[in-house]
Amino acid sequence: MKTGPVLSCLLLLACASSCADLTEPASSSAVTPPPERSAPAATAAAPEPTAAPAPAPAPAAPEETVTASHILVAYAGSQRAAATIKRTKDEAKRRAESVLARARKGEDFAKLADENSDDPSAKLNHGSLGKFGRTQMVKPFADAAFALKPGGISTLVETPFGFHVIKRTE
Repeated sequence: MKTGPVLSCLLLLACASSCADLTEPASSSAVTPPPERSAPAATAAAPEPTAAPAPAPAPAAPEETVTASHILVAYAGSQRAAATIKRTKDEAKRRAESVLARARKGEDFAKLADENSDDPSAKLNHGSLGKFGRTQMVKPFADAAFALKPGGISTLVETPFGFHVIKRTE
């Protein structure tokens, strides 16, 4: 049977209507018209200018460093003190003051560190800490080390680790 263009169009619309029934949510039985779009206002405000992005921060300057050696005299109860250390805080202070006096008289600092330091690495590096930045050490130690001129020897410096004698080497 030959169908005309009008009949073909009607069949197509009927099929499309049936297909729409299959894709519509089950709860909606009536076709709802699409929401109306409001016409743009004739006097639309210009968009607000956006602030220019903030410039990238300048790269941080490299941290200042010093090179120093130290002698640590720990006491029982000080932070990281070996279990073998039995001296009191007062005894440790007196011992550190004696070592400080010897260092200031010009005795070899590396030898003093070898003989007197409770820092476990002192025997390997003769008290040398190498180069370090301010933030790598506890504040009282860093403040004393950075205040020294190369070759200078600190006063007695107390930290949670014990008493230190510091010599700035660079």
